[in-house]
Amino acid sequence: MSAQAREDRDTALRRAVIRACRELQPLGLTHGTSGNVSVRRDAGSFFVSPTGLPYASLEPEDVPLMTLQGRWYGRRRPSSEWRFHRDILAARPEAGAIVHGHPRHATALACTGRGIPAFHYMVAVAGGLDIRCAPYHTFGTQALSDAALEALRERRACLLAHHGIIALGADLASALSLAAEVENLAAQYATALAIGGVAVLDEDEMRRVVEKFRTYGRQDAADAELTHGGEALPGAR
Repeated sequence: MSAQAREDRDTALRRAVIRACRELQPLGLTHGTSGNVSVRRDAGSFFVSPTGLPYASLEPEDVPLMTLQGRWYGRRRPSSEWRFHRDILAARPEAGAIVHGHPRHATALACTGRGIPAFHYMVAVAGGLDIRCAPYHTFGTQALSDAALEALRERRACLLAHHGIIALGADLASALSLAAEVENLAAQYATALAIGGVAVLDEDEMRRVVEKFRTYGRQDAADAELTHGGEALPGAR
């Protein structure tokens, strides 16, 4: 890749970070300048939103570059939560982007130390039988990063006690979508708790659902469910 092509790609990734930051509030994932996002640049580095700047005023040059060794480059300091962005991207090579926010319902649950159990099959969208809540640690610390990594084990999202949520994705769009889904599930669960008597699905059923989610949304032309007697169903292409 030429130097100019690399620069153009970096600018595009920085712009993607800015767009994602500006989507946090409309999606109900944060308020003000809280929350942060990152996107993988390559195997050893990533772009992360800067600390404390209004999202509406961000320019590409405001988005710092960080290495997995913890060094940063640019005119703005990285988010105070850069450690868990770095550690998650280092530990989870399949993750291309991370979204962290403080949405109302998920944060309310997290402030009680609750995760989200299998009250609804869509909990499996986060990759497991439930959505865990990591124990509280001061923001920006290595202890918080370590706790988040454990809560995300075999999961793509978690809550952070007295803090908020983290969601991973192959790209920023999928990470944002998952974060919004977790917040929606949290709102439903909080409502069910208020009514009382919340039932949860058993592990066998959730394992079936988790397996089905492995191919959820795929549009394979050879999908067996779109055929009948060896013939494609009308309109199934």
